[in-house]
Amino acid sequence: MNDVRHDPLAAGRVARILTDELVRPVEPVVTAFVGQLVGNAPVLGVLFYGSGLRQMDPEGILDFYIVLERQADWVRGRAAREANALLPPNVEYHERIIDGRTVRAKVAILTLGQFRTLTARGCLDTTIWARFCQPARLVWVRDGVAADAILGCLIRAVGVAAWWAAMLGPESGSALVYWESLFRRTYAAELRVEGGNRATMLLAGELGTRFAALLPAAWAASGLSFRQEGETLYPVVPAEARARAERQWRVRADMGRPLNVARLFKAAFTFAGGARYIAWKVRRHSGFDLALTPFEARHPLICLPRLLWRLQGAGVFRR
Repeated sequence: MNDVRHDPLAAGRVARILTDELVRPVEPVVTAFVGQLVGNAPVLGVLFYGSGLRQMDPEGILDFYIVLERQADWVRGRAAREANALLPPNVEYHERIIDGRTVRAKVAILTLGQFRTLTARGCLDTTIWARFCQPARLVWVRDGVAADAILGCLIRAVGVAAWWAAMLGPESGSALVYWESLFRRTYAAELRVEGGNRATMLLAGELGTRFAALLPAAWAASGLSFRQEGETLYPVVPAEARARAERQWRVRADMGRPLNVARLFKAAFTFAGGARYIAWKVRRHSGFDLALTPFEARHPLICLPRLLWRLQGAGVFRR
């Protein structure tokens, strides 16, 4: 039996686990894509995450977060900058030709200050800390100072996730039981469409080992008392603290729908390259090539009735 209270070395263990992940090499096509994407823009860093990180799909889509110092550091219209300042992140769709093939990516954008805010325990939006307690690669970074700042946000994300896992999870269980319980909660709060086994898939294989090591280290770093017997963890969470956390979580769960609706509404006006992204999704899932004209690609809202008519005529909605 191991009874653990505050461990000043545990924070270093969390940082080492995350740092080792951040610097692992990625496929050359990812590095080449990000180099073209960033160009001369003064970004702090680019994080690569998601299903494309876990398993590359040549026909799939990559996921990146661009971290800025200021909104003005990424070229886009004034409305998009203001919308991102109000409700981050903005999302853009980009395509690049790398070694003769088309590489596609969704690119989310937020500032370092927003990253810090969205990985705080008191934040009502679960989206960012839930994403970045999961593995990521730092595939582009301005300098060591920027790398340390981004790492700090990831450490915060893990700490917040681990705290919620203890507060909302069972009285005892393996680390993976706590993580799976937490991810089911976050998916429900975000109203995502993943199947019920999505949380289990995130914890399979090597990832399970990673999450199993992170949870007790994060608890010890935060000063949360727990004991461990083999693989079973027993966090010391008073009943009143658990009840208070449940009330706080209900607020976050209730915020999921309005936040998602607000982001969808914002995306209708700020999702750069969104029409090309939709065309790719249609082609990937139905085989129908929407063949956007340049005007349709630039003005999808204006052309929406015509695009829907073409999709209806092609039988896409009946497939």
